[in-house]
Amino acid sequence: MLLICGDESAADHAQDGCGGWSEEMERRGVLRGGAGLRPPADATTVRVRDDAVLLTDGPFAETREQMGGFCMIECADLDEAIEIASKHPASGYGSIEIRPLLPS
Repeated sequence: MLLICGDESAADHAQDGCGGWSEEMERRGVLRGGAGLRPPADATTVRVRDDAVLLTDGPFAETREQMGGFCMIECADLDEAIEIASKHPASGYGSIEIRPLLPS
């Protein structure tokens, strides 16, 4: 999974789309899905402590960089995942975390 991150000003870039990245990855057969996320201010964080459900409006972590979206990819190895992530436009203004899924 590619976790697309940036500060809140990156939302302006996200509105521009992926500049052909999605189409290229679909042609290559590696893109399995993904979506952009609403801004952190629209989040609701859920925690359970001592059997009580605690809700927090907005992001739980107060950090400058927030997750803005995700892409599911299927590739041969980490090298290919790095190559795919480095082509994503968000790598130029934010960061992309590559995280393998646990086996199901």
